[in-house]
Amino acid sequence: QGSQKRSNSTPETPRPKRTLSSRSPYARFSPDSFSPSVTPSQKYAARSSRGEVVASFGSVAGLTWSGGGGRGCTPKLFGLPEENLTKSYKFMFQKALDVREALSWRIEELGDALKSRHHLEDFASVLLPAQEAVTVLGQIACDSNGKLNARSVVLEGDRERSSGGQVPLDLAELKEFSLFPGQIVALEGTNSSGRRMVASRLYEV
Repeated sequence: QGSQKRSNSTPETPRPKRTLSSRSPYARFSPDSFSPSVTPSQKYAARSSRGEVVASFGSVAGLTWSGGGGRGCTPKLFGLPEENLTKSYKFMFQKALDVREALSWRIEELGDALKSRHHLEDFASVLLPAQEAVTVLGQIACDSNGKLNARSVVLEGDRERSSGGQVPLDLAELKEFSLFPGQIVALEGTNSSGRRMVASRLYEV
């Protein structure tokens, strides 16, 4: 028996790729065999159903409408004059001081709601050491750029009592909790060192 020569394949002389013959069983399952023969769609400008109603809901028979062309219509501002915009205003171009004032007002407003709903006494500062249980007010924040979890929860106190200071929270003593960044809460707990508060009870709006 003579030896069969094998064709060499090098980068200079690549081996030709195999082509599927008509007798090959793989030819009938090629992508070309499954591609349907479709006719090209018509251009949008050449459509024939322009203005045709293809679906309707409810009774539309006998409806008439007529307008006065905007005559006799005068816009009126509602609310207090100092709360209305009377000149152009750039959206999301608020000053940092204005944003801080709005957040502080929001904390104080929700703090009053928490105090009246849960019959709480005056809030304490989050930065002062407390051997006994105290009640503090603030908003939930995260100590990093990642997602909020049980180990990254920080309580940012209000400006009046805590000067906006932050303290890490230990939530191990809470049976259950559901928090999100920016949430206004009142917490009852101890802060023996002034650097970490161990929460024992959570008050929500």
